[in-house]
Amino acid sequence: MSILAAVLLAGSVTFAQTATDMTTLERRVEDAQAAYDRAQTAGDDTELREIQDDLAYLRVKARRNMTITNAERRDLSNRIDRFMTQLSNRTATNTSARGRAQRGNRSGASAGRINRELPAGTEVDARLTTRLSSDDAQVEDRVEATTMVDLYQGDDLLVPAGSVLEGYVSSVDRASRTDRKGSLTLMFTKLTVNGRARDVKAYVTQALESEGIKGEAERIGAGAGIGAIIGGILGGVKGAITGILIGGGGVIAATEGKDVHLEPGTVLRVRFDTPVPLAN
Repeated sequence: MSILAAVLLAGSVTFAQTATDMTTLERRVEDAQAAYDRAQTAGDDTELREIQDDLAYLRVKARRNMTITNAERRDLSNRIDRFMTQLSNRTATNTSARGRAQRGNRSGASAGRINRELPAGTEVDARLTTRLSSDDAQVEDRVEATTMVDLYQGDDLLVPAGSVLEGYVSSVDRASRTDRKGSLTLMFTKLTVNGRARDVKAYVTQALESEGIKGEAERIGAGAGIGAIIGGILGGVKGAITGILIGGGGVIAATEGKDVHLEPGTVLRVRFDTPVPLAN
């Protein structure tokens, strides 16, 4: 075998091994998510979300033909091992405690159960913590915001102020010399309440300066057996940000042939497109 052929063969093996390792890691992360869902535990899922973020980072590197080192793959694999061990131990403890509680409370549980969820259409004001601009943003860039007020169902606090909304940039259109207006679209997919993340589907309906109309407390989306969700919206002291228009599906577009710029601290009004279960 020639030296060139040997080098090419070695490169092929390395590429195949990398692809195999990524496939294995993706499957293991999916297994970890499935195990967490089956456990039905109220424990903190921060470690699982960080594992998923690490996998997403490696996927981006792979798409950009960047080198994924053995150390990166090994570190992620070790994190998955630790998470699965912790989950197994926690599940065993919770199963024993849950069994005792269910036996003691089964007779009266159904009569007193409250349907704790945010109805579809609920809106909340959230303060952006990441800078965004259509002139340099990339699709899949992470976005984070924190809720600014408490969401109540009657006297029951469902979502305290300071809860974290996480998402990503789903589309970007940069302004051009031909007077094309810049725009970007944000999609929020996670709401973390008291350390526990819920999957959501939410988008921006307004971008506001400062805090909006103070004292506004609007009743939102009351449903049968749910009660009113109160206090989610602040409104606008200065109103909507000038030069920005919110279109269908949460598209944030400039109105004057320039790029959209959203600085940290911008208040975004976010609408939940689907119900968000909040049962403990």
